[in-house]
Amino acid sequence: MIRFLPEWHPQDAILLTWPHRESAWQLTLNQVENTYIDLVAVISHHQACLVQLHPSVDITVLARKLADAGTNLSRCYFVACESNDTWARDHGPISIQTGETSQLLNFQFNGWGNKFEHALDNQLNQYMSDQGVFTVPMESSTWVLEGGSLEVDEFGTLLTTEQCLLNKNRNPQANKANIESYLKESLGVKRVLWLSEGELDGDDTDAHIDTLARFGPNNQIIFQGCQDETDVHFTSLNAMHQQLASFRNEQGEPYHLIELPFPKAIYAEDGHRLPATYANFLITNDLVIVPSYADSADILAVEKVQLAFPSHRVVSIDARPLIEEHGSIHCISMQLTQHTVNFDYPFVRA
Repeated sequence: MIRFLPEWHPQDAILLTWPHRESAWQLTLNQVENTYIDLVAVISHHQACLVQLHPSVDITVLARKLADAGTNLSRCYFVACESNDTWARDHGPISIQTGETSQLLNFQFNGWGNKFEHALDNQLNQYMSDQGVFTVPMESSTWVLEGGSLEVDEFGTLLTTEQCLLNKNRNPQANKANIESYLKESLGVKRVLWLSEGELDGDDTDAHIDTLARFGPNNQIIFQGCQDETDVHFTSLNAMHQQLASFRNEQGEPYHLIELPFPKAIYAEDGHRLPATYANFLITNDLVIVPSYADSADILAVEKVQLAFPSHRVVSIDARPLIEEHGSIHCISMQLTQHTVNFDYPFVRA
């Protein structure tokens, strides 16, 4: 039996693709690298970080910066590989379980509908597998599918958005019925809940679910609300709230909804609004890491997420450099489930 694993399933490591001067971060590289360093410094005291490192990054210099930030370098594992950009949530492998055996799935990544260069990123999973970084088999698919577009609970219910998965810039031959059938076949999900409402200004992903609504354990959905009736998002996000309230779990019961505060509007230099969202948090074995935006709502967002994950420590990391390129903490990371990483691989060392 195939099972798509929820994010809070035990993990081996968090996968990151490090920013570099040939990526979209070239103009703000120092600022965004500091966010990555903060993230690794926190995670590394709890579990491993597996880092895909572009050849232009000097491992000796990076290791010094990580050490200065208090990182546990013994839990940092570096693999040298070419990449276009850094959005590991969307080009990284998807973890499933077949019986008691873990497995990784390699879907196609096309730069969110051919919006951005992606050829190197689309090869990363296969490269890592061929190099022996993983201990489990990897199955490749011709379907375009991004991790940020999928949320699953512990009972096999998948939550996604129509705007993304039905978009013809991903799988133009597919319709709702055969997409749902494929998700059930390849991921082992039992049913699919489709959100038709909700989106953020400045989002390049065509409404990834991980910017809007997230499953938590024990029948919970944590979602990005909008409390300001004058905000351009109010109508859409409140319609999404009503739709989430109408959803039922596999036993016919409503979900327990936790509404996140909405950060104040943040704008890019050219005036367009950036997609700041607290829903883009990362769940690790012991921590939940919530993006922060130097906003008065940051503390409340952490408190709300803590309600959903009482057995985890919930912390925040400044995500303002990340939203300059329209993503956040969850977007740059991908969990690798337990028993998938070959820690005996000859990783790059400083």
